[in-house]
Amino acid sequence: MRKTWKMIGLLLIPAYLSAAPEVVIVADTRHLTGVRAWWGNLYNESHLQFALMTVVLVPLAGIILGSLADLAMQCTGIDLKSRVLREG
Repeated sequence: MRKTWKMIGLLLIPAYLSAAPEVVIVADTRHLTGVRAWWGNLYNESHLQFALMTVVLVPLAGIILGSLADLAMQCTGIDLKSRVLREG
């Protein structure tokens, strides 16, 4: 009988845990200004818009930073366009 009650208790644990109040996750934007405040407010207002902006801006930032790195290497004499190995 005790084993039966233990099994019933184990089956009720998920129901007990799901009765907890919902958690609301927000960004604290009280002391932010400019772009950081806009980004935090966008996160607070719409997680979908925040996700879409992130998906657009991260690759765009990668392209810009990669192009700048390529330009800097080209200025220092590193040729990234040639695949010739120079060993000697």
